Amino acid sequence: MLKKIPKLLSPELVAVLMEMGHGDEIVLADANFPGHSHHSRVIRYDGIGIPELLDAILELFPLDHYAEHQAAFMSVVPGDPTVPVVWETYKEILAKHDAEAVIGHESRFDFYDRSKQSYAVVVTGEEALYGNVILKKGVIRS
Repeated sequence: MLKKIPKLLSPELVAVLMEMGHGDEIVLADANFPGHSHHSRVIRYDGIGIPELLDAILELFPLDHYAEHQAAFMSVVPGDPTVPVVWETYKEILAKHDAEAVIGHESRFDFYDRSKQSYAVVVTGEEALYGNVILKKGVIRS
């Protein structure tokens, strides 16, 4: 055990967050996301929702303010009537940890392509549709 590391974060996830460098991205994926077919480095967090995990990760994880967007959501597919209410929760959590965070949106297949280039994919038990989010790692500012 270590002090000040949120208990929700596994040793494997903390190691990945530590290994990541400036500009690297991590995907927090909902339960429907095809993580294993898109990436070889997949961390499973079955049964855990993204809001809790996002909040825990952002305790440790600086966001990249050299990028246009520090986070990205998967856009709703045109014609799909789904309204992703979970996005408001994500925005509140991001703002809690970084008031300057800017969120972008990626189409489904652009999001998939971006996830293939990410450092890792964390597949969660999140059941909200369009619940996926990409975080871009920044630097510690003094």
